[in-house]
Amino acid sequence: MATRTNSPYQELTKVDRVIHEPVRLMIMLLLRAVSEADFLYIQRECGLTQGNLSSHLSRLEEAGYVLIEKTAKGNYPLTLCSLTSQGRTALAAYAQTMRAAMSDGSGW
Repeated sequence: MATRTNSPYQELTKVDRVIHEPVRLMIMLLLRAVSEADFLYIQRECGLTQGNLSSHLSRLEEAGYVLIEKTAKGNYPLTLCSLTSQGRTALAAYAQTMRAAMSDGSGW
């Protein structure tokens, strides 16, 4: 039996593992929809603990996908997050990879 090259399933080897983690994907999708979001909004929308969100945001920032700005609003600290252009590009590439892997000709 011949091995098929360029199988749509092989596209999955190209998936960006930083984005592919479900919580980070959720954060990226949320940030794609807004110009910026504060930490508490992301935490509430995603249903995460402070520590969990902080950890995932740090990983996304290290990858260059998210910009994190720490400021203050009055006497309260304010952490604002936004997708970088690199993050938007990576998310679009991730979506394309997933579409290619799922297009097996079955009409999906």
